Amino acid sequence: MLKAVFFDIDDTLYDTSGFAKLARKAALNMMIDAGLPLTPSEAYDLLREIISQKGSNYDKHFNVLTKTVFGEEKPLLIALGMINYHNVKFALLRPFPRTPSTLIYLKSKGYRLGVISNGITIKQWEKLIRLGLHHFFEEVVTSGEVGFEKPNPRIFEEALSRMGCLPEKSVMVGNKFSDDIMGAVNAGMSAILVNSELTPEEEELIEKEGLDIKIISDIGELEKIL
Repeated sequence: MLKAVFFDIDDTLYDTSGFAKLARKAALNMMIDAGLPLTPSEAYDLLREIISQKGSNYDKHFNVLTKTVFGEEKPLLIALGMINYHNVKFALLRPFPRTPSTLIYLKSKGYRLGVISNGITIKQWEKLIRLGLHHFFEEVVTSGEVGFEKPNPRIFEEALSRMGCLPEKSVMVGNKFSDDIMGAVNAGMSAILVNSELTPEEEELIEKEGLDIKIISDIGELEKIL
């Protein structure tokens, strides 16, 4: 019988991709109104390229953007972009509709809950607090804290150790097949893929290896599975 359920955060507990896109576009529109000489589509494409190169956890995307366009950083435009991005982000930051009730259900059934997330520790805690979900989790283990990123099994092993749980009695819930699912499986855990579709290659791997993986389209389906 399973004793512990671990969750990823982004696009698992809430819609990261959806709100981030809106927040970035709002920030760029503010910067364009203040003098950034790009169209909205040009600015968004450039920002996406910078995010792809630097990573989503890099905190100076707008600095790089202005330096790319002007040859130097523009503090006013950077500040306008950052402030508008965070204002819109916090206004839109909400868990998926069935996330809170699912966590309440799991706690009521005696499951121990934890988080395993790639990212900067303070930022990940900030998300959970703003989502109103931080109190559900006994442990929040981040790559920024332990020095290992998913899918490295060591971050899963660290989380299991902190919770005092055996891998065979623990499950990982996440939206990324490589990072969340295969990382957990390679650490001896079972796994549940949510909000994501498998590629033909991934489906073949699951069948070939007989992996203990379930697939759901909504986090609320955990109530039936568990």
